[in-house]
Amino acid sequence: MEREATHAMQPRRELITIRDNVAQIKQALADLVLQPRLSALKWSGITRQTPNIKVGYPGQHLASLIAGMEGERTGARGNDLCDGSEVKSCSRIDQLDICESCGAAVARVELLCPACNSDQIQRKNDSKWLFTIRSKDDLKLLTEQVPRIVFLLGDYPYFEQENYDVLRFQAFEIWPRSPRQRRFAELMSNYYHNIYRVHKNASPNKTPAPKNFWPYSYQFYICNPIRTFACEVHDANSRPRISLLQYIEPDADRSASPSVAMPRDLIEPGELNAIVSAASVEELRSDAGSGADAARRGSKQQIAEHIREVGEALRNYLPLRDDRTASARTRYSRRTR
Repeated sequence: MEREATHAMQPRRELITIRDNVAQIKQALADLVLQPRLSALKWSGITRQTPNIKVGYPGQHLASLIAGMEGERTGARGNDLCDGSEVKSCSRIDQLDICESCGAAVARVELLCPACNSDQIQRKNDSKWLFTIRSKDDLKLLTEQVPRIVFLLGDYPYFEQENYDVLRFQAFEIWPRSPRQRRFAELMSNYYHNIYRVHKNASPNKTPAPKNFWPYSYQFYICNPIRTFACEVHDANSRPRISLLQYIEPDADRSASPSVAMPRDLIEPGELNAIVSAASVEELRSDAGSGADAARRGSKQQIAEHIREVGEALRNYLPLRDDRTASARTRYSRRTR
């Protein structure tokens, strides 16, 4: 099983042809995202149109540079990378905000509502990745045939501090066939069989909405995503400066890389109790860290109280949680060759 997990998370080295990756990633970010964004911000001040720059196609370029693999020039209907990987992009940068006083739209760079001059602005930070699964073939493609999914995310690392002058770009990977990340396939299968099909059978003329996959959510963390790239952009609204935070080389075996740490506060009391009931003392102590020493003679529950980040071993005991969905307005399908 260990050998299977290792091979399941090893990029195909013979397909890695793009080199000088970090330098090219920085240049692509500047050319495709940062400079066009500055121009959009400038013209938004004149036209009052949203400055939001869509990251779909720039995301494809960034994914190729991060993974070191070329695409297949198929747009949104074929393999995103030449090894068959799927690329999903999500941007929370320059989302359109809402005035809580009058309901008018407010640009992220605007301090006051342009309609009523109120400073009561609801800042949005809720963009997510979407998966369209409308047949057993779609499900099989995503969970059994696609070797890896590359998730690209643009956001504000200091959103809670209302600092919108620093941007962050990250890449995460999930390998659906890896035993280590098997919960992703479980989530997608649950969506298709227990949500999409149920809604479709109840209302045949309506198309259920795609599966929402939220960054930093409970379901995101239980899939054990591995971050392969991260950078921050300082002075993003004037003179952007890119600072590299993390980069895993394209040919590195991902099975040796840790997954993104899961905050304890995402776990509900009943779920923590389930962990305490099922996990061994050793597993609990591993995540409790130095706090476990203070509670060494205590109960499993007392040890669990010292956990601040939930590791992969304990995440295995967590449930998927229920999904809810609505109806979609447009139809989309991913073309395969």
